[in-house]
Amino acid sequence: MLRSPSVCRLFQAVSTTSSRTATVRRRLPEFPKARRSYGSPSPNNNTSLSRSTGVTILLTSAATLVLSHLWYQRAPVLAESCDPDQLRKVQPAGVGSEKAQYAGAEETRRVIELLRSRLGEDQVTTNPDELLSHGVSANTYHAAAKPDVVVYAESTEDVSAVMKIAHEYCVPVTPFSGGTSLEGHITCPFGGICVDLSRMDRILEVHETDSDAVVQAGAQWEAINEELKERGLALFFPLDPGPSACIGGMMATGCSGTNAVRYGTAKGEWFLNATIVLPNGDVIKTRQRSRKSSAGYDLTKLFIGAEGTLGIVTEATIRLAPILPTRVAVCGFPGVEEAVQAVGEVINRGVPMQCVELCDTLMMSAIKRFGNVNMPLPSLDTIFFKFQGSDPASIDASVKIVSEIAKKNGGQDLVFAVDDAQSEELWRARKSAHWSAMALVEGSTCYSTDVCVPVSNLPRLVHETKRDLAEHGIVGPLLGHVGDGNFHAALIFKADVPGEFEKVDEAAHRMVERAIALQGTCTGEHGVGIGKRMYLRSELGDGTIAVMKTLKNALDPHGIMNPGKVN
Repeated sequence: MLRSPSVCRLFQAVSTTSSRTATVRRRLPEFPKARRSYGSPSPNNNTSLSRSTGVTILLTSAATLVLSHLWYQRAPVLAESCDPDQLRKVQPAGVGSEKAQYAGAEETRRVIELLRSRLGEDQVTTNPDELLSHGVSANTYHAAAKPDVVVYAESTEDVSAVMKIAHEYCVPVTPFSGGTSLEGHITCPFGGICVDLSRMDRILEVHETDSDAVVQAGAQWEAINEELKERGLALFFPLDPGPSACIGGMMATGCSGTNAVRYGTAKGEWFLNATIVLPNGDVIKTRQRSRKSSAGYDLTKLFIGAEGTLGIVTEATIRLAPILPTRVAVCGFPGVEEAVQAVGEVINRGVPMQCVELCDTLMMSAIKRFGNVNMPLPSLDTIFFKFQGSDPASIDASVKIVSEIAKKNGGQDLVFAVDDAQSEELWRARKSAHWSAMALVEGSTCYSTDVCVPVSNLPRLVHETKRDLAEHGIVGPLLGHVGDGNFHAALIFKADVPGEFEKVDEAAHRMVERAIALQGTCTGEHGVGIGKRMYLRSELGDGTIAVMKTLKNALDPHGIMNPGKVN
């Protein structure tokens, strides 16, 4: 039988910053990260952008909701014995005024009535299933807690109205867009208001000549690219995190993906500006639409990676990139060290690569068995290369250089996809490697975590992590964006076997500590949330944390914005 921590324990955990026990985790199954849409559809969702991205996403979305509900019934989030008013007085460590105290139950009920009077009838709900689906995520194992009310915003003005009420009554607010985050970003440890931005999913403007677009926070990156394709534009938005991730969450976590080696991360110049609703309800636009500006502080980047603790993103101007010809190949190496050495040489030679991805031998076994790939694949530590060039001749030149470097480092001959269809098949297998890994152990689920180190330290990190997993009997395929030193561990376990979750959880923590010791970070892509807060001080230092708190307290003196997250 699974054990759920009481809410009292949960809030004590959220309020602690200095020890590993600060994070109380709850075992939840991990399911496909499909976009979840609850409540009535928006009347504005009549463009192609809001169309379904496929039967699979629809089915997995429904499965996620149903299974999360069943899991919640088995291990309830809320403890009946705890006094809600007392819980609201717990201070969110390091995220606001030391004297902040949240609204009690009676004040919260008053706030809900005010929200209903200010917004549309279908925009405010206290339906138990809606609350559950917004506070409990099947994508994470961290302790979960529900909001008191969910508000479906349909405009920046709606968000501003909500924040003004929340600020006046000191009610905590948690932003929600795609709900795909992995580190407990959407859980509501102090109850309050969940602002769901999924109805704000439109492309507002496309400027083809300027290669940019203005989009709302609830727009999915995949849907944006599909819309651009349908309009006949040879442009795309190159940030590619997990499926169904939305612009608001992508900014909040400072996301990246397989394209990062070529296009960088969200903290690059891919977000030209953003419309932000501040904790007091004021609305700002961080800058104009020009490609560059040296006017004033770079407030756009202040909100990138802030995880909703400083304000709520409602719109953004995103840069678009031209779609260039690509060619996909794989190459097996005798070990991770040789593979990483080869990639370093490729990058330092200036070879234009769109993606450079590592899958270790165990992950390759999973992909070969369960990835539905028809082409022959290596059974070694393997690099997936996606070559990019302006024309076939430039790609051929890159292939020649990479082949020479690979052979010098003990690599096999490159195996190429023969056509576009096979290229898509091969890359789809890489992007869905998570599900292939879960199939390695029947009846299992997967604990996914990520770290990032300087590329030169990646072989040591991977070697030590693989040895650690083997010593503890953990099935843990590894994959990574080797071009930038970021790698992910898919730690496989059976949720119904006592002690299995605790074993992989401890392994994940050891991996993080190892990465920080190697001059790396506790997270390269997933973000901090509640899951990795305890590592920020050791990674960043007291002085940096103090500056972060100063910024937080200046913008959010009541500590109402996504409390309990980040620092």
